[in-house]
Amino acid sequence: MKYRILGRTGLRVSEIGMGCEGLVDKPYTTVKEFIDQMEESGINCIDLYSPDPDMRSNLGRALRGRRNKFVLQAHLCTIWKNGQYKRTRNIDEVRESFEDQLHRLETDHVEIGMVHYVDSLSDWEAVQSGPVMAYAQQLKAAGRIGCIGLSSHNPQVAQAAVGSGLIDVLMFSVNPCYDLQPASEDVEELWAEKNYEKDLVNMDPQRQALYESCQRQGVGITVMKAFGGGDLLSQYSPAGKALTPFQCLHYALTRPGVASVMSGARTLEELRVCLDYEQASEEEKDYAAAFASLPKISWKGHCMYCGHCAPCPKGIDVASVTKFFNLAKAQGQIPETVREHYMGLPSHAGACIACGACENRCPFGVPIIRNMADAAALFGL
Repeated sequence: MKYRILGRTGLRVSEIGMGCEGLVDKPYTTVKEFIDQMEESGINCIDLYSPDPDMRSNLGRALRGRRNKFVLQAHLCTIWKNGQYKRTRNIDEVRESFEDQLHRLETDHVEIGMVHYVDSLSDWEAVQSGPVMAYAQQLKAAGRIGCIGLSSHNPQVAQAAVGSGLIDVLMFSVNPCYDLQPASEDVEELWAEKNYEKDLVNMDPQRQALYESCQRQGVGITVMKAFGGGDLLSQYSPAGKALTPFQCLHYALTRPGVASVMSGARTLEELRVCLDYEQASEEEKDYAAAFASLPKISWKGHCMYCGHCAPCPKGIDVASVTKFFNLAKAQGQIPETVREHYMGLPSHAGACIACGACENRCPFGVPIIRNMADAAALFGL
């Protein structure tokens, strides 16, 4: 298992994480089998959006004696009412549910306290200036949560939250179809068939800017819906062609700011498929050729950081140079951390001899020679 640092939190998380779908409505024995498999394979990050009391209790029992091996991303603002999940902003309900969560998980803290499901700007304004954020900050000050996060499907809302400096972790829906859709306060727009009826070209600029902002500001991204709820793996995929789990995982993990993908595995077999990503060949993980041939989607001219441009005769890591160049360009200046990472590369854009080998290999027609010249001018090297 490979591990990444979750932004400025300093938490070391497995790049394959675990959503709690496979733990809901399952007996303790099954939950324990999941945790056993996770411990054995090195998965250490678990997202707990569901307030299902049985799931919480079973998980707490399964974690006995090994709680310190796992990073828990537990959600605030989710409650269990009349036998089902409900989102709330009622602070009394939020407090009661969080206390129940700690009790059932048999722990005195969670590593990430995630403000749950904020998809409208009005909701974000209410959260950040109201009792929910104040409560989250109290929990952090008391050491009952290690850091504050927020989950959202709307890049406009997520960008506002990241820019506020109030959150350290963003849980966001990242996949090659949702990334083409503009911001909306209605999450169902992301998978509505009507939005995929016309040809789609290139990533939504707000989503690209969001990932770059997270990378610059040290807000770690944990990914949800990497498979689009399974739709992207189907012949009826909105992309017009089925993708593989490895391609979806690799796409998410190559976005700026991303640290871990929460696998929504509902069975141990589905979890093992995700785990197989860690041993998969570069050819199996490669999404570039598949994306370039999708019948309804085009990323022409857009760098996907896929690495097909390599190798460079001058040793330039073209994908990394392009990523740092885009980060600086989006900021309008060169953040110190971006400069340090760029300077740490073994070869810089100024070494480019414009041979064109990279452009001949790029599946998306990116003007790499021009980008290298612009990056050299920007960074002075």
